[in-house]
Formats: sequence, structure tokens, C-alpha cells
Amino acid sequence: QPTGHRSRQHHHSSLASLQHHHDGMTLSLILFLSSLIPFQIFAFSLPPLTLVSPRLFMSTDEPSSTTTTTTTVAMQQFGKFLIAPNHVFFRSTLSAAFVNLRPIVPGHVLVIPVRVVARLEDLTNDEYVDLFQSVRTVQNALKNCYYATGFNVAVQDGRVAGQSVPHVHVHVLPRTEGDFERNDDVYDELEAWAPDEKSKKPTSLDVPEDKDRKDRTFEEMTEEAAVYKNLLQMREI
Repeated sequence: QPTGHRSRQHHHSSLASLQHHHDGMTLSLILFLSSLIPFQIFAFSLPPLTLVSPRLFMSTDEPSSTTTTTTTVAMQQFGKFLIAPNHVFFRSTLSAAFVNLRPIVPGHVLVIPVRVVARLEDLTNDEYVDLFQSVRTVQNALKNCYYATGFNVAVQDGRVAGQSVPHVHVHVLPRTEGDFERNDDVYDELEAWAPDEKSKKPTSLDVPEDKDRKDRTFEEMTEEAAVYKNLLQMREI
């Protein structure tokens, strides 16, 4: 073959080889870059997730407000008083029962509607029924705890009837033989009962002196409520 023809053929062969090599490198580069794309997307996705996620589970704007709301919900309102959740031993849909700061007899507790309502007549039918069903449930638990042979179940409906807190409340008092020297004294005690010393009403009854009848500690009331809770849970089993 002529020398010029062989030279042109060799030139075309070299170009084809270079083109093939270039195509191979381009394909390899494309595959390499493609393999990086998912990791790049994932890497760029992480910062937004890390920053956003905490906001879904906690409030960094109003921490004190959140804490206050949680505490308020946990407390049980009784008129103007707030009852610690540790002292509430029974809850139904519409009622609650809690231990007493100054019980007249051991096991003297209060059952109330959850809604603050002053008079029995202001309760809805559902609240009324639920309240006294709750009283019966509480009575059964206290009966087993104190081996009570009787109960005083009392409602002072209105101020003239001796109501010291304008929130319907049922006094439940387990009774045993000889707990009062004169049985009717319990009614005088109920008349004089108040949720705290400041609310205490004067009475003609010869009741124990204050030094002999002190407010119970928070821990004592918590322990008592825990006992009643356990009794109620055992009845459900």
C-alpha cells in the first residue's frame, strides 16, 4: 500500500482508540458521580432533620408555660384549693376522691365532682350518678381497710347547711363500735370540719385542742392515699 494511505489508516486507528478510551473514562466518571449522589442527598438532608426533630417533641419557646400547664392539669381543684395528685386516690370520668388534712376518724375522705360545682342541684344527671357510684366504690375499699361496720356519708349542701367549701363534696367516714363516746358527736364534728385551720368554724363541741389535732404531713397523706389506691386496684383484678 502507498505510504500515504497507511499513514491515514494509522491516524484513524489512533483516533478511534483515543475516542474509545475517552468514552470509557467518561462512562466511569458518570458512574462514579452517580454513586455519590445518594450520599450527597443524605448528607444534605441530615441538618434539617437534626434541627427540626427536637421541635416536634419539646417546646423551646415557652418552657415555663408548658411546665405550668402540666402541673395545673395534674392538680385536682377543690373550690379554691388545689389537691396534690399524690393525695387523690380515686378518679372516675367525672369524680375524684382524696384524703383529708384533718380527718375526724381514720379513713375520713372526700369524694367530689371533678367540675367545680357549688350545689347538688347544679350537677348534671351524669355527674350526680357518677358521684354516688364513686362514693360506693370508695366505701367498699375503706370497709376492708378499717373493718368498718358502718359509715357516715354526709353532704352539706349550701352554706346554711354547714358547707365550708362551695364545691359539692361528700364526706365518707368509716365507723367502728365505740369510736365516739356519744354517737351523735360525729355530726357536731362534721359541722365544725374545714379543709384547713383558716377555714375552721367555731363550734360549741368540746373537740380536742389544736395541739392534739395537728395537720398531717404531706408524706403521711401520700402514704394513706397509696394504701387506698392499692385496695382499689386489688378489687379490679
